[in-house]
Amino acid sequence: MSDPLLRLTGIRKSFGTAEVLRGIDLDVAEGDVVALIGASGSGKSTLLRVINLLERVDDGQVLLRGEDISDPRVKPDAVRARIGVVFQHFNLFPHLSVLDNVTLASRHVLRRDRAESEARALELLGRIGLAEHARSYPDRLSGGQQQRVAIVRAIATDPDLLLLDEITSALDPELVGDVLALVRDLATAGTTIVMATHEMAFARDVADRVVFLDRGVIAEEGTPDEVFRRPREQRTREFLARFSEPLAGDPLPRQ
Repeated sequence: MSDPLLRLTGIRKSFGTAEVLRGIDLDVAEGDVVALIGASGSGKSTLLRVINLLERVDDGQVLLRGEDISDPRVKPDAVRARIGVVFQHFNLFPHLSVLDNVTLASRHVLRRDRAESEARALELLGRIGLAEHARSYPDRLSGGQQQRVAIVRAIATDPDLLLLDEITSALDPELVGDVLALVRDLATAGTTIVMATHEMAFARDVADRVVFLDRGVIAEEGTPDEVFRRPREQRTREFLARFSEPLAGDPLPRQ
């Protein structure tokens, strides 16, 4: 077997006296979609921030394509150019147009030509039906449109890895579907994704592996069928019990 694209070994992270991550070991193969599930405060968002070097680990290693990116000597900006990240609150620059938001990293971090960057951005925006809004500013878009733009911005640099942190939690329910459809398309296209999500049915249908975090440790992991239909751990069963109704029945149809 080839080495994983992402490998986490013994990851520990504390904030003051609160130990948020308590020895996380996780491998993510290229092209896989890994869904992180768990209650609020279980460590999902902190783990994503550690991977993207927004938080430094207290102990352990983060390896991206075999390189120890958690080494303090590594330049964070160079690493972040290889990792796309989307947060729940869009984080688009309000004073920049949609096109400038999407091309910002390509032009200023990767030093790509403006024409090349804009052509790539317009192609991606066209795929999600937002090319006509390329010159608009974020406040002219709905929340679902802004979140789709944020995802396009994250993939415009062709990153090795895409991190998604509860990207639907700030959206009105009627806007969630379009965002999840885009993530489904990216997964189908072979994008390597690690996503923290509370959308259990979506995780079940799209993820290759599901990781249940509980109080900073991996309590259970496996295929969606194993975790959602045949969980081994009592804590997993207790957590999933609150989602029993939406998870019942056959998997959602793939589109």
